[in-house]
Amino acid sequence: MKRLWIYGVAVLLALSPLAVVHPVVVEGHSMEPGLKDGQLVAALWPWCAGSPKRGQVWIVKGPDGSAIKRLIGLPGETVTEQGGDLWIGGARLNEPYVAQVDASDGGPWPCGAGYLFLGDNRPQSEDGRAWGPLPRAAFQGRVLFQDAAPR
Repeated sequence: MKRLWIYGVAVLLALSPLAVVHPVVVEGHSMEPGLKDGQLVAALWPWCAGSPKRGQVWIVKGPDGSAIKRLIGLPGETVTEQGGDLWIGGARLNEPYVAQVDASDGGPWPCGAGYLFLGDNRPQSEDGRAWGPLPRAAFQGRVLFQDAAPR
């Protein structure tokens, strides 16, 4: 009986990281240059990821399935785009992760009780500008880190 208990504990310890972190492969070009198509990332399950914060990269359930996008707008905020820059509450959002700016105007995108997610490669991203805000229940994991190269 003691041996069975020890084996049980060993199995639980071996599987415990899977209860917190899971691997995900990036599909598509919407998060370039930071995340590339085919790249492997590690993500925290949503129940371990803490409160969502602007700028974090999340795996979310969009209208067409799972997607990896950056959290831009928080509940109660309205996001607008002017000349390619995003504005929230009258303040320009600093986005060093965006390499190619789509120099257009867009929005407003009111978040209401939801969260607005956008891809970093705006010209090639289907995201919250088309979907609208997503509820907290759509969060599937927060991206922690990625490997160095696409697979």
